[in-house]
Amino acid sequence: MSEHHTTSPPSTWSGGTGFDDFYLTHFKPLTVFLLMHGATLTEANDVAQDTMIEAHRSWHRIGSPKAWAHSTASRTLARRRFAAVEDLVADPPESAPPLCGTDIEQWEQRHDVLDLLAGLPERQRQVMAWTQAGFSPKEIAEQLGISSEAVRASLMKARQTLSRRLRRDGGDR
Repeated sequence: MSEHHTTSPPSTWSGGTGFDDFYLTHFKPLTVFLLMHGATLTEANDVAQDTMIEAHRSWHRIGSPKAWAHSTASRTLARRRFAAVEDLVADPPESAPPLCGTDIEQWEQRHDVLDLLAGLPERQRQVMAWTQAGFSPKEIAEQLGISSEAVRASLMKARQTLSRRLRRDGGDR
C-alpha cells in the first residue's frame, strides 16, 4: 500500500523532468480508469499512487508514459485481485477521501456508470476503460495482447449491452 495519499507530487519530485506535469495531468484520469475496472476508490487511489511512484523511479526509461502508466496500473490491480492473501478486515471508512472535492468524487458517488460497467464481462470492461482513457483500438490491442478486431468486437458488445440496460432501466441512469 502506498503511504502517499495526495493528488500532487511531493516537492522532492520536482526537477524539470516533465514528471510533475505528467503526475498532475494523469493521476485523476488513471484513478478513473481503475474505477472503471471495478476497483474501489481506495484501491484505485493506492494503485494509481503506486504506479506514479514507480513511474518517477523509472521516468528516464519510459518511452510512452500514458500507455506505461495505464498498463502498469491495470496489471497491478489484476495482481492484487488474484493474490492469495485473505482480507480479514474490510476497507476502513474514509472520513476525507483522498480525492475530496474533485469530479472523481462526484462520479464515484453517482455509481451509475460504475454499476453499469460492473455488469459487463471482464474483457468488455477492460476495453471500455481503455477506450474511456483515450486509447485507440490498436493501442488497446497492443497493451492487452489481443487483436484490434477483438478489441472492436468487445467494444461493440459492451456498447450494445450498455445500451440495452439503459433502455431497460428507462434511461434513469
